[in-house]
Amino acid sequence: MTAPAVLEVEDLRVSYPGAARGPLPVVRGVGFALRRGEVLGLVGESGAGKTATALALLGLLPPGARVTGSVRLLGQELVGLPSGELARLRGRRIAMVFQDPLAAFNPVQRLGDQIGEALRIHQRPRPTRESARARACELLEGAGVPDPDRVAHSYPHELSGGLRQRAMIAMAIANDPDVIVADEPTSALDATVQAQVLDALESARRATGAALLLVSHDLGVIAGAADRVAVMYAGRVVETAPVHALFARPRMPYTLGLLGSVPRLDAAVPLTPIPGVPPAPGGTGPGCSFAPRCPVAARECRTGEPELAGAGGHLAACVRPGALAGRTAPDLFPASAPPHRTPPDGAPLLRVEGLATSYPLPGRSGPRLRGRPRAVRRVLERVDLEVRRGETVALVGESGSGKTSTLREIVALAAPESGTIELAGHDTRALSRADVRRLRGSVQILVQDPMASLDPRMRVADIVAEPLRAQRAPRQTIAARVPDLLRRVGLDASDAQRRPHEFSGGQRQRIALARALAVRPDLLLLDEPVSALDVSVQAGILDLLRRLRAELGPACLFVTHDLAVVRQIADRVVVMYAGRTVESGPVAEVYASPRHPYTRALLSAVALPDPVAERARARVVLPGEPPAAGERSAGCRFRGRCAVYAALGPERRVCERETPTPGEVGPAVRHTAACHFPYDAKGVPPRLRAEPGEHPPVR
Repeated sequence: MTAPAVLEVEDLRVSYPGAARGPLPVVRGVGFALRRGEVLGLVGESGAGKTATALALLGLLPPGARVTGSVRLLGQELVGLPSGELARLRGRRIAMVFQDPLAAFNPVQRLGDQIGEALRIHQRPRPTRESARARACELLEGAGVPDPDRVAHSYPHELSGGLRQRAMIAMAIANDPDVIVADEPTSALDATVQAQVLDALESARRATGAALLLVSHDLGVIAGAADRVAVMYAGRVVETAPVHALFARPRMPYTLGLLGSVPRLDAAVPLTPIPGVPPAPGGTGPGCSFAPRCPVAARECRTGEPELAGAGGHLAACVRPGALAGRTAPDLFPASAPPHRTPPDGAPLLRVEGLATSYPLPGRSGPRLRGRPRAVRRVLERVDLEVRRGETVALVGESGSGKTSTLREIVALAAPESGTIELAGHDTRALSRADVRRLRGSVQILVQDPMASLDPRMRVADIVAEPLRAQRAPRQTIAARVPDLLRRVGLDASDAQRRPHEFSGGQRQRIALARALAVRPDLLLLDEPVSALDVSVQAGILDLLRRLRAELGPACLFVTHDLAVVRQIADRVVVMYAGRTVESGPVAEVYASPRHPYTRALLSAVALPDPVAERARARVVLPGEPPAAGERSAGCRFRGRCAVYAALGPERRVCERETPTPGEVGPAVRHTAACHFPYDAKGVPPRLRAEPGEHPPVR
């Protein structure tokens, strides 16, 4: 017998005030039901209406928003409920985990007090402040927070993003709600932190028995966590099905395109970006809203908007569901070329050896007092890497590991604090001003947020032409090169007269890339260029980078925290932890046989967009947090989180006393690991290897 629904949503519609055209519809007739203990994944591109749907359930939409339809929580209608009665239900019967906990928490109140406040508001008899704080510590511990007492006495800004998100989960489950709504709870988090947050969310759901609405653009997360999936496009649910059925046999072309856009950790496969962009609110036509981007659209698709239809709980809003039978994403959408894997030969274009640097502590950067050294924070301790011409090297690691600091040291073309940086055979310690000016065009950088590097007052033509003008290129050369660059990055020459704010995030990243390529650099530094983009837009940028590398040939140093992206674009990978290089080698070799325990944990934390494979594999959830920048200690910096170190006997003393240095660990060329006790080629750690004449222990 099917359990009754705890949350029923029918014909939910949300509109925001518009200008000349009237109200703008952002949610159009959404409906679903959630049963106790069930997880429903809500997916789609930015602007699909996912967050507006989640906020409408709790009555948290901004002033001016108009909501119609029905939202019933345990049979009680929430739409139109007076704000006082709705407030009594929020946090007690239905709770929210927000995308940005730093914006959701009160910045001037300790976290323990904020969690305790949720208890004191809803529980009767009302607990005392002391008992509420004690309960807050228990909730934090249950959410997997290390040292919960310290976290409870901390302010939000004093904690990492992962700790704040787990504290938000602890507050959401404080009153054992019937429904938890989690809006992008893992966005912008490292893979290891994401695994911790998902583990905390799953533990919270099991402890409370609550139904969970999980809003996410990460299809790997949905594959591992959801029971059912609802796909949204242009404010509507266009497909809904049990998770295994939807991933195996999607019936809506949009769903198939989304699945084909997701990079996979377990294989380097051609990605299939969806051409075009979603319609703006109020910009849908009389027919199917996806028809302008759909490769199988027919005349009947443009006459009326299809309703959800199907059988067996698998419904799709498509008048041609049979058109997808036996077809894959590359059959419908233009697929990117497979990545080039031939290792480049020759001397390195960029060589970094023993790079170390430190920054002055805030408030201590003035002139030093007599006899008192300046207080500094060491952010890089030892970075070693090489990039050859035509090669793409990925630099990966958790936030705070020193990836961006490494790029800054390289692009500065200055003498490093310690170690050496050689660019095209030139040691940056010996460069004159004239040498720096000459080499400046050889290395260009693409930052994470393109709006931070694009002047909002300038037109695109001037933005792209500026580096050429700095090199005193002739006007005729500039006039011919700007439209050519725009076409190369997938934009139209007519876009040259527009300004950055008129473009989407993916288009702005293309403009920034055109600017970086204007001077034909030998080395391109890319700092998280796709981290904030939808999967379909991300696939388009990755395809563009792959094509440009083949056409123009710049070497790339690609910083990212997404190891699935690395599999699709990089030739070699360099793993960083706490300011040090801990493993490096060819991507195929490192992914197939990671030798450092940290690399193994990073790889296991990346979710696969395949429900069967994702739920069958073991996941390593790293305990604790990475060491803070400048936190110095003898020996291996990773040992406090290392499973190998925890299993060692007296021999662990070497990990405590000696800092490991990179050494060759595999048959592949230049596969190194900085570990005293690396895993072997079969993935067996030292303590599980049999001595001569012994049988290996059972794992």
